[in-house]
Amino acid sequence: MTTITPAELATKVGEKIGTSEWILVDQDMINKFADATGDHQFIHVNEEMAKMTPFGGTIAHGFLTLSLFPVMSAKSDSPRIEGVKMGVNYGGNKTRFLAPVRSGKRVRGHFKLLELVEKRPGQWQQTLEFTVEIEGEDKPALQAEWISQFFV
Repeated sequence: MTTITPAELATKVGEKIGTSEWILVDQDMINKFADATGDHQFIHVNEEMAKMTPFGGTIAHGFLTLSLFPVMSAKSDSPRIEGVKMGVNYGGNKTRFLAPVRSGKRVRGHFKLLELVEKRPGQWQQTLEFTVEIEGEDKPALQAEWISQFFV
C-alpha cells in the first residue's frame, strides 16, 4: 500500500488513482440492505416476481451500490494519505444510476481524483469521480462525484 502526502496527492488531480477489489452483491446483501432501509420493493427481494420484470431477477438497490463506496475505497489500491487523523463524508455533486446490479454479480470501484483543496491548514477536501463497474458488462452501475474531507 502506497502512502503519500496531501501535496503529493494534489499532483494527481485529473488522474485515476485506484481500483477496488471485486465485491459480490448477492441476495443476502440485498435483503439485509432492504431490512436496514425499509425498502422491500419486490424487484429487490421477491425473486419470483422479479423474474417477470425486464431485469429477469432481483436487482440491488441503487443506494446499496452507492453505499459500497467506503468498502471499495478501503479495498482499493488508492494511495493512503500520511498522518490522517479523521475523514468525513461531505456530500456529492451528482450521482447517476446507469445500469442495474443483478443479484449474484460482482462489482468494483474505480476512483479518479477531480479536485483536492486545502480548506484550512490540515483540512483537505477532495472530490472523486466514483464509477462502479459490473463484471462482464459494458455499462457501469453508477457514476458519482463524491466529496470528502480528511484531516492531517
